[in-house]
Amino acid sequence: MRNTARWAATLGLAATAVCGPLAGTALAGPSPAPATLYAPSALVFTVGHGVTAATATPERAVTLTCAPTPSGSHPAASDACAELRAAGGDLAALKARDDVMCTWEYNPVVVTVQGVWEGKRVSYERTFSNECVMNASAKSVFSF
Repeated sequence: MRNTARWAATLGLAATAVCGPLAGTALAGPSPAPATLYAPSALVFTVGHGVTAATATPERAVTLTCAPTPSGSHPAASDACAELRAAGGDLAALKARDDVMCTWEYNPVVVTVQGVWEGKRVSYERTFSNECVMNASAKSVFSF
């Protein structure tokens, strides 16, 4: 019985010696946040012919990441990010261009956008009458 008590005391002291410094750092509180934190802005764009996303087959898809720097497979990532920032990330608020003339051809195109803009979930779907109207609806965001 005495050996068991000795072993228990020895193991208790060894555990305190080994784990004591670790517990001290855990009690010190949270470390300051790194200076590189940013709200994520990463979107996936798809386009396909059809009236709704449920019935259209996606033909193209691109990614767009705007924070910390513009990147992704979008062909004009920097311009698209600048345009989205100017609109406050609201895809519905993007202004149509006045310098583009489109035909009246009805060949519906559906654009979907899924992802996160400045930490907020984004889910967007819009049907345009044709690709020209889609491209004219924003300077570079939907040009992919």
